[in-house]
Amino acid sequence: MTDLFRLDGKVAVVTGGGRGIGVMIARGLLEAGASVYLSSRKEAELAATAAELAPLGRVEAIPADLGTAAGVDALTAALTEREDSIHALFNNAGAAWGASFEDFPESGFDKIFDVNVKGVFLLTRALVPLLTAGATDDDPSRVVNTGSIDGIVAPERGRDNFSYSASKAAVHMLTRHLAGELAPKILVNAIAPGLFQSRMTKELLAAGSEAVGSALPLGRIGAPDDMAGIAVFLASRASTYITGAVIPVDGGVSTIR
Repeated sequence: MTDLFRLDGKVAVVTGGGRGIGVMIARGLLEAGASVYLSSRKEAELAATAAELAPLGRVEAIPADLGTAAGVDALTAALTEREDSIHALFNNAGAAWGASFEDFPESGFDKIFDVNVKGVFLLTRALVPLLTAGATDDDPSRVVNTGSIDGIVAPERGRDNFSYSASKAAVHMLTRHLAGELAPKILVNAIAPGLFQSRMTKELLAAGSEAVGSALPLGRIGAPDDMAGIAVFLASRASTYITGAVIPVDGGVSTIR
Protein backbone atom coordinates (compact mmCIF):
# COMPACT_ATOMS: atom_id res chain seq x y z
CA MET A 1 0.00 0.00 0.00
CA THR A 2 2.88 2.38 0.72
CA ASP A 3 4.29 1.77 -2.76
CA LEU A 4 0.90 2.63 -4.27
CA PHE A 5 1.40 6.26 -3.25
CA ARG A 6 5.14 6.57 -3.84
CA LEU A 7 6.46 8.75 -6.68
CA ASP A 8 10.08 7.64 -6.75
CA GLY A 9 11.67 8.19 -10.16
CA LYS A 10 8.83 10.41 -11.38
CA VAL A 11 9.28 13.93 -12.72
CA ALA A 12 6.59 16.52 -12.06
CA VAL A 13 6.08 20.11 -13.21
CA VAL A 14 4.23 22.54 -10.94
CA THR A 15 3.27 25.93 -12.36
CA GLY A 16 2.47 28.76 -10.01
CA GLY A 17 5.04 27.01 -7.87
CA GLY A 18 6.53 30.01 -6.13
CA ARG A 19 3.95 30.39 -3.38
CA GLY A 20 0.65 29.29 -1.87
CA ILE A 21 -1.00 26.13 -3.16
CA GLY A 22 1.84 25.53 -5.62
CA VAL A 23 4.32 25.19 -2.75
CA MET A 24 1.96 22.84 -0.90
CA ILE A 25 1.69 20.63 -3.99
CA ALA A 26 5.43 20.66 -4.64
CA ARG A 27 6.27 19.79 -1.05
CA GLY A 28 3.97 16.77 -1.12
CA LEU A 29 5.38 15.52 -4.42
CA LEU A 30 8.96 15.85 -3.18
CA GLU A 31 8.20 14.07 0.07
CA ALA A 32 6.66 11.21 -1.94
CA GLY A 33 9.90 10.84 -3.93
CA ALA A 34 9.32 12.85 -7.13
CA SER A 35 11.67 15.33 -8.75
CA VAL A 36 9.93 18.68 -9.27
CA TYR A 37 10.28 21.59 -11.66
CA LEU A 38 8.71 24.80 -10.39
CA SER A 39 7.64 27.59 -12.72
CA SER A 40 6.13 31.05 -12.23
CA ARG A 41 6.65 34.62 -13.40
CA LYS A 42 8.52 35.94 -10.35
CA GLU A 43 12.09 34.73 -10.63
CA ALA A 44 13.34 35.79 -7.18
CA GLU A 45 10.34 34.31 -5.38
CA LEU A 46 10.66 31.11 -7.38
CA ALA A 47 14.37 30.76 -6.59
CA ALA A 48 13.71 31.29 -2.88
CA THR A 49 11.02 28.60 -2.89
CA ALA A 50 13.27 26.15 -4.71
CA ALA A 51 16.02 26.76 -2.15
CA GLU A 52 13.55 26.22 0.70
CA LEU A 53 12.34 22.92 -0.75
CA ALA A 54 15.76 21.62 -1.85
CA PRO A 55 16.37 19.54 1.32
CA LEU A 56 13.34 17.41 0.39
CA GLY A 57 14.62 16.27 -3.02
CA ARG A 58 15.58 17.40 -6.51
CA VAL A 59 13.81 20.63 -7.32
CA GLU A 60 14.60 23.15 -10.05
CA ALA A 61 13.12 26.54 -10.92
CA ILE A 62 12.28 27.70 -14.46
CA PRO A 63 10.79 31.21 -14.61
CA ALA A 64 8.10 31.70 -17.28
CA ASP A 65 5.01 33.82 -17.86
CA LEU A 66 2.46 31.13 -18.67
CA GLY A 67 -0.19 33.64 -19.64
CA THR A 68 1.64 34.06 -22.94
CA ALA A 69 2.45 31.69 -25.79
CA ALA A 70 6.09 32.79 -25.56
CA GLY A 71 6.22 31.81 -21.90
CA VAL A 72 4.70 28.42 -22.65
CA ASP A 73 7.26 27.88 -25.42
CA ALA A 74 10.13 28.90 -23.13
CA LEU A 75 9.12 26.48 -20.37
CA THR A 76 8.55 23.67 -22.87
CA ALA A 77 11.99 24.23 -24.43
CA ALA A 78 13.70 24.27 -21.05
CA LEU A 79 12.00 21.04 -19.96
CA THR A 80 12.75 19.33 -23.27
CA GLU A 81 16.43 20.20 -22.90
CA ARG A 82 16.57 18.65 -19.43
CA GLU A 83 14.20 15.67 -19.57
CA ASP A 84 13.29 12.92 -22.02
CA SER A 85 9.95 12.45 -20.30
CA ILE A 86 7.79 13.82 -17.51
CA HIS A 87 5.11 12.05 -15.51
CA ALA A 88 2.89 14.78 -14.09
CA LEU A 89 1.94 18.34 -14.96
CA PHE A 90 0.20 20.44 -12.33
CA ASN A 91 -1.38 23.44 -14.04
CA ASN A 92 -1.59 25.57 -10.92
CA ALA A 93 -0.60 29.03 -12.19
CA GLY A 94 -3.50 31.40 -11.75
CA ALA A 95 -4.52 35.02 -11.46
CA ALA A 96 -7.47 36.88 -10.02
CA TRP A 97 -9.08 40.28 -10.54
CA GLY A 98 -11.55 42.10 -8.35
CA ALA A 99 -13.73 45.04 -9.32
CA SER A 100 -17.37 46.02 -8.97
CA PHE A 101 -19.88 44.86 -11.57
CA GLU A 102 -20.20 48.39 -12.90
CA ASP A 103 -16.46 48.99 -13.17
CA PHE A 104 -15.12 45.56 -14.12
CA PRO A 105 -12.72 46.18 -17.05
CA GLU A 106 -12.27 44.19 -20.21
CA SER A 107 -8.62 43.71 -19.25
CA GLY A 108 -9.83 41.93 -16.11
CA PHE A 109 -11.22 39.21 -18.33
CA ASP A 110 -8.40 39.11 -20.85
CA LYS A 111 -5.62 38.67 -18.30
CA ILE A 112 -7.46 36.12 -16.16
CA PHE A 113 -8.55 33.93 -19.05
CA ASP A 114 -5.07 34.13 -20.64
CA VAL A 115 -3.47 32.68 -17.50
CA ASN A 116 -6.20 30.52 -16.01
CA VAL A 117 -7.63 28.91 -19.15
CA LYS A 118 -5.62 29.52 -22.31
CA GLY A 119 -2.32 28.94 -20.52
CA VAL A 120 -3.57 25.61 -19.16
CA PHE A 121 -4.56 24.45 -22.64
CA LEU A 122 -1.40 25.64 -24.40
CA LEU A 123 1.02 24.21 -21.84
CA THR A 124 -0.78 20.87 -21.67
CA ARG A 125 -0.72 20.57 -25.45
CA ALA A 126 2.94 21.57 -25.62
CA LEU A 127 3.97 18.97 -23.04
CA VAL A 128 1.95 16.06 -24.44
CA PRO A 129 5.06 14.55 -26.13
CA LEU A 130 7.00 14.50 -22.84
CA LEU A 131 3.96 13.24 -20.92
CA THR A 132 3.33 10.50 -23.47
CA ALA A 133 6.97 9.43 -23.19
CA GLY A 134 6.54 9.10 -19.42
CA ALA A 135 3.36 7.03 -19.60
CA THR A 136 3.11 3.26 -19.26
CA ASP A 137 0.13 0.95 -19.68
CA ASP A 138 -0.04 0.40 -15.93
CA ASP A 139 0.67 3.98 -14.88
CA PRO A 140 -0.40 6.74 -17.28
CA SER A 141 1.00 10.24 -17.02
CA ARG A 142 -1.09 12.88 -15.30
CA VAL A 143 -2.33 16.40 -15.81
CA VAL A 144 -3.86 18.00 -12.73
CA ASN A 145 -5.51 21.40 -13.14
CA THR A 146 -6.21 23.75 -10.26
CA GLY A 147 -9.81 24.91 -10.50
CA SER A 148 -11.71 26.42 -7.59
CA ILE A 149 -14.80 25.99 -5.48
CA ASP A 150 -15.79 29.31 -7.07
CA GLY A 151 -16.07 27.43 -10.35
CA ILE A 152 -18.61 25.02 -8.82
CA VAL A 153 -20.81 27.31 -6.71
CA ALA A 154 -21.37 31.02 -7.30
CA PRO A 155 -19.33 33.29 -5.02
CA GLU A 156 -21.29 35.20 -2.41
CA ARG A 157 -22.55 38.62 -3.39
CA GLY A 158 -19.87 41.23 -2.84
CA ARG A 159 -17.04 38.97 -3.98
CA ASP A 160 -16.48 40.78 -7.26
CA ASN A 161 -14.26 38.20 -8.95
CA PHE A 162 -16.41 37.72 -12.05
CA SER A 163 -13.66 36.66 -14.45
CA TYR A 164 -11.97 34.41 -11.87
CA SER A 165 -15.06 32.33 -11.10
CA ALA A 166 -15.94 32.07 -14.79
CA SER A 167 -12.37 31.04 -15.65
CA LYS A 168 -12.35 28.30 -13.03
CA ALA A 169 -15.64 26.89 -14.31
CA ALA A 170 -13.96 26.86 -17.72
CA VAL A 171 -10.97 25.00 -16.25
CA HIS A 172 -13.32 22.32 -14.93
CA MET A 173 -14.92 21.79 -18.34
CA LEU A 174 -11.56 21.94 -20.10
CA THR A 175 -10.38 19.22 -17.72
CA ARG A 176 -13.24 16.94 -18.75
CA HIS A 177 -12.70 17.70 -22.42
CA LEU A 178 -8.95 17.02 -22.26
CA ALA A 179 -9.54 13.83 -20.28
CA GLY A 180 -11.43 12.37 -23.23
CA GLU A 181 -8.93 13.69 -25.75
CA LEU A 182 -5.78 12.38 -24.04
CA ALA A 183 -6.94 9.03 -22.67
CA PRO A 184 -5.62 6.42 -22.13
CA LYS A 185 -1.98 7.55 -22.03
CA ILE A 186 -2.62 10.73 -19.99
CA LEU A 187 -5.15 11.12 -17.18
CA VAL A 188 -6.54 14.62 -16.68
CA ASN A 189 -8.22 15.66 -13.42
CA ALA A 190 -8.85 18.87 -11.52
CA ILE A 191 -8.87 19.91 -7.90
CA ALA A 192 -11.26 22.63 -6.73
CA PRO A 193 -9.72 24.21 -3.62
CA GLY A 194 -11.72 26.11 -1.07
CA LEU A 195 -10.05 28.32 1.51
CA PHE A 196 -6.31 27.81 1.91
CA GLN A 197 -3.79 30.32 3.22
CA SER A 198 -2.38 32.20 0.23
CA ARG A 199 -1.89 35.68 -1.12
CA MET A 200 -5.07 35.29 -3.17
CA THR A 201 -7.19 34.57 -0.07
CA LYS A 202 -5.65 37.26 2.14
CA GLU A 203 -8.76 39.46 2.15
CA LEU A 204 -11.11 36.52 2.67
CA LEU A 205 -9.11 35.52 5.75
CA ALA A 206 -8.76 39.05 7.13
CA ALA A 207 -10.82 38.12 10.21
CA GLY A 208 -8.37 35.30 10.96
CA SER A 209 -8.14 31.74 9.68
CA GLU A 210 -9.66 30.25 12.83
CA ALA A 211 -12.63 32.60 12.84
CA VAL A 212 -13.32 32.10 9.14
CA GLY A 213 -12.66 28.37 9.26
CA SER A 214 -15.03 27.81 12.16
CA ALA A 215 -17.95 28.68 9.86
CA LEU A 216 -17.08 25.88 7.41
CA PRO A 217 -18.61 22.40 7.72
CA LEU A 218 -15.26 20.87 8.77
CA GLY A 219 -14.54 23.76 11.12
CA ARG A 220 -11.25 24.93 9.63
CA ILE A 221 -9.57 26.20 6.49
CA GLY A 222 -7.38 23.90 4.41
CA ALA A 223 -3.95 22.87 5.67
CA PRO A 224 -0.84 22.28 3.54
CA ASP A 225 -1.12 18.51 4.07
CA ASP A 226 -4.66 18.54 2.66
CA MET A 227 -3.34 19.88 -0.64
CA ALA A 228 -0.23 17.70 -0.58
CA GLY A 229 -2.37 14.62 -0.03
CA ILE A 230 -4.67 15.14 -3.01
CA ALA A 231 -1.70 16.03 -5.22
CA VAL A 232 0.19 12.85 -4.34
CA PHE A 233 -2.94 10.75 -4.78
CA LEU A 234 -3.63 12.13 -8.26
CA ALA A 235 0.00 11.69 -9.34
CA SER A 236 0.38 8.16 -7.97
CA ARG A 237 -0.72 4.68 -9.02
CA ALA A 238 -3.55 5.00 -6.49
CA SER A 239 -5.54 7.04 -9.02
CA THR A 240 -4.94 5.15 -12.27
CA TYR A 241 -8.68 4.57 -12.84
CA ILE A 242 -9.71 8.22 -12.43
CA THR A 243 -9.86 10.75 -15.25
CA GLY A 244 -12.11 13.73 -15.98
CA ALA A 245 -12.88 14.27 -12.29
CA VAL A 246 -13.19 17.63 -10.55
CA ILE A 247 -12.51 17.03 -6.87
CA PRO A 248 -13.55 19.66 -4.29
CA VAL A 249 -10.92 20.16 -1.58
CA ASP A 250 -12.99 22.68 0.31
CA GLY A 251 -13.85 21.53 3.79
CA GLY A 252 -17.43 20.88 2.71
CA VAL A 253 -18.26 24.35 1.39
CA SER A 254 -19.79 22.90 -1.78
CA THR A 255 -22.35 21.04 0.33
CA ILE A 256 -23.86 24.19 1.85
CA ARG A 257 -23.73 26.79 -0.95
